[in-house]
Amino acid sequence: MMAGMHPWAGLSDDVRLGVLTEWVTAELVDEVLAECGRRDQRPGALPARFMVYYVLGLALFQQDSYDDVAENLVGALKGMDEAIPNRSSFTRARQRLGAGVIEAVFRRLAGPVAPAGLDGAFWRGMRVAAVDGFVLDVPDTPANRAAFGGPSDAKGQPAGFPQARVVTLTETGTHSSIDASVGGFRSGEPELAIAMAGSAAGMLVIMDRGFPGVALWKAYTQAGAHLLIRARSSVARRPVKVLDDGTYLARMNLAGQKGAHPGGVVVRVIEYRVDGGDVVRLLTDLMDPVAFPAGELTALYHQRWESESSFRQVKTFQRGPQEILRSADPELVRQEAWAHLTVHHCMTRIIMRLAAQERIDPDRISFVKVLKHVRRSVIRQSAQTSAQIRQFMATMAAKVSRKPGNGVRRLREADRLLKRPASKYSIRKAGQVRRPTRRVAVKVLTLHPAVVQ
Repeated sequence: MMAGMHPWAGLSDDVRLGVLTEWVTAELVDEVLAECGRRDQRPGALPARFMVYYVLGLALFQQDSYDDVAENLVGALKGMDEAIPNRSSFTRARQRLGAGVIEAVFRRLAGPVAPAGLDGAFWRGMRVAAVDGFVLDVPDTPANRAAFGGPSDAKGQPAGFPQARVVTLTETGTHSSIDASVGGFRSGEPELAIAMAGSAAGMLVIMDRGFPGVALWKAYTQAGAHLLIRARSSVARRPVKVLDDGTYLARMNLAGQKGAHPGGVVVRVIEYRVDGGDVVRLLTDLMDPVAFPAGELTALYHQRWESESSFRQVKTFQRGPQEILRSADPELVRQEAWAHLTVHHCMTRIIMRLAAQERIDPDRISFVKVLKHVRRSVIRQSAQTSAQIRQFMATMAAKVSRKPGNGVRRLREADRLLKRPASKYSIRKAGQVRRPTRRVAVKVLTLHPAVVQ
């Protein structure tokens, strides 16, 4: 080390991210840095490789300060915790790194991880995935509000923090992120979802009723994906052909187009009721009622909720409930979002490895327990070498087998009640509850061919 140089300038070879280093290897980080043109050029500055691990550490220890995260990473190295740089040094180093490097790390790691035959991961030979989105509160700075926007009240005034929007393509059987898009509150979820179409080839992708649209439909089907999307009553509502099982074909068009406009698409519509409630409408490009039975597709639709479980792991357990991201600059907000997605994907990889070792369903492994052990591995620097990582994984496997989860999750049965209303003014009548959305008793509605003129 050069005389007068800060002792942290040579940290790249010493600092690792605990057991997560099994996937975020130093070699992978160096390759990404080279591809993104982020080489160390300033003598004495915090090294770029270290900053990649540090940014991921900020996501892993979301509720800790900059100093605390730094101590977590270097506390086991003699003398290093006595010379921690100030916050402004870390911020400048994060700015030099940018969001693109962390996004590139995520894209190197992301992808499906379910082995063949895993329950809930495949249906009739197709891998099952879900597209949905969530928002992350960010600090209310002029730059963040201009870049991301946020909710507003009836008068158009800001009604909360600015928010970054994240849309993911999630493997339903494992909660693994296959792809993701990051935008602002004003970014439409369908537009962010279209950007991920190329990653869904060969999969059956499930979406909620906020997504149907001709552009999205064409993007995914032309990429080789199949779709199962819930739709409102006004979408593809006129049957053009009734199929043998009572489902029907209809056209979905762009707004303002007539029914026969060539710019539209033909979809198969499945209608059913849950416990005698409102009609639920599903659109799919799987046209053959024999090869793709309507009853199985309605049962499969509830797998969409696995994406919500994945979001809960990120927002409630990993980030912390109602926590606000720490970055006052839009580029650093995006950097944080990609860091959270990267850390969560590594957690999923760990869970899948433990499940394979113990031959149990990954749903039986507690995400919170794994998260706690990973954090400990960083603080203790107890999983740096390959041998240490193997020993650490064996220790976790022993604890998983000693106290597994509660078994296969039940279907959603409880009424959907808002436990923490955003306003003190009720938006529903007293005693009114939402109907359960999970399948309990499904009756597929059928049309008689005579209804089609």
